[in-house]
Amino acid sequence: MRTFFAAILIAFAPLTARGQATVNFTIDATRDIRPISRFIYGVNETIGGRRANLTFIRFGGNRTTAYNWVTNASNAGSDYRYNNDNYLGGENVPGGAVIPTLRNAFENNAGALITVPINGYVSADENGPVDIHDPARFSTRFKREAPVKGSTFSLRPDPAEPVVYQDEFVNWVKVHYPYGQTDANRPIYFELDNEPDIWSGTHPEVHPQPPTYAEMLAKTIAYATAIKRVEPRALVYGPVNYGWGGMVSLQGAADGNGRDFEAFYLSGLARASAAAGKRLVDVLDIHWYPEARGGGIRVAGPEVSPEVDAARVQAPRSLWDSTYMEDSWITSASTHGPIDLVPRLQKIIDANYPGTRLSISEYNYGGGTDISGAIAEADVLGIYGRMGVFSANEWPNDPEEPFIAAGFAMYRNFDGHGGVFGDTSVSAATDDAAETSVYASIDRGHGDRMIVIAMNKTDHPIGANLRIMHGGRLGRAEVYRLTSAEARPILVGVIASTGPWAFVLDMPPHSISTIRFLQ
Repeated sequence: MRTFFAAILIAFAPLTARGQATVNFTIDATRDIRPISRFIYGVNETIGGRRANLTFIRFGGNRTTAYNWVTNASNAGSDYRYNNDNYLGGENVPGGAVIPTLRNAFENNAGALITVPINGYVSADENGPVDIHDPARFSTRFKREAPVKGSTFSLRPDPAEPVVYQDEFVNWVKVHYPYGQTDANRPIYFELDNEPDIWSGTHPEVHPQPPTYAEMLAKTIAYATAIKRVEPRALVYGPVNYGWGGMVSLQGAADGNGRDFEAFYLSGLARASAAAGKRLVDVLDIHWYPEARGGGIRVAGPEVSPEVDAARVQAPRSLWDSTYMEDSWITSASTHGPIDLVPRLQKIIDANYPGTRLSISEYNYGGGTDISGAIAEADVLGIYGRMGVFSANEWPNDPEEPFIAAGFAMYRNFDGHGGVFGDTSVSAATDDAAETSVYASIDRGHGDRMIVIAMNKTDHPIGANLRIMHGGRLGRAEVYRLTSAEARPILVGVIASTGPWAFVLDMPPHSISTIRFLQ
């Protein structure tokens, strides 16, 4: 069968209307077969509404660095006057600020990622702005936090106690949400703080000095060990780098000495895990807000223009394409060439701590109210699935990002009735990666089902010739489409095969098509 399929793919002429740009998509269900982690379809906000049927939610961000789980007080850091307050809610119920996230995850059959502070201090009150120049603040406005209590846990610790213990927090989660390590669809994972590489900029109220390589490794080992002691089956995420500078040098840490931070971090964890007789950190976690620019404007913002839009829809290529060089400070001042982010990180993992999974727990490609944002989001989700990323959580830059939500819907609710992309990625190739993207999936145990997602990233229509290697006979397909006209998928019709395993798809300018093949 493989030989026959190869024969029909040797050459094929464009089948679309004369004068229309064409592209060739080749789908092969027998090659590059890889499970897609259900946890790549995640967000840093409530699941539901426009974001229905998503699979992963995170309790994280700047607010969680000084989160006191006993009282729910937290600090805004540089985001707002270094304010100690009750912004996260939860009243006086221990863990109260985390409860809505865990409930939302459970009710939506989704997993949850919960941040555990490791910086050294958490908020002691809700009394407003903190003077970051007052040396007494560490005892008057904050409490020490520590990884290990060393005595009997309580589900309602005394708020007057001088130290907040994080293993006690993990135990609180374990007791109240016991399914967290047994329900495959609703797991509860833990990550170690938030963006430590820039603590001295975002949170000088609790960590005024930049962290060092040695500090980050030591704290990671201590807190991961504490978490695993309470909940051995839980996955632990670290180091939650803010971006490129954090990944490469921990934002220029004093003891870096030219060493790649993540290589140092992972090799140190490998040694510590070997000594402990168990894996301490399971998932390498980073944040990725692209630095790519169009017309001098960064694509990760809300701005929309022909130049920004063009750069935005190309920016996902920096996740995987070793031939693509974006316009950014990273390529001009650091890599001096393509970023190739996911393969780069995978090589560091394989060389230093094999078996570690990869997470991107914050990202946003901008353009939330524009079709370019939807195309970038959909492209990113396809890349995550194809390249084996374990989990990901989009961070909303604005309360309303209808087109980014629609980009998710093309994978998770394209028919309005829970229609989803498959759970297994298979080979899908385009002969023009600049103008188009294509991703294909089947389902474990149901290889006769196939869904393809195709994108036209240009301002002109493109006709796509699809050639499909598949064990079954695919005679027709439903096409759901997203364009600039409306921020939701629309069923636009059914296409029929033009020959054995051959289809023609007309793709309007700036569009995403989800194709559900029918027998």
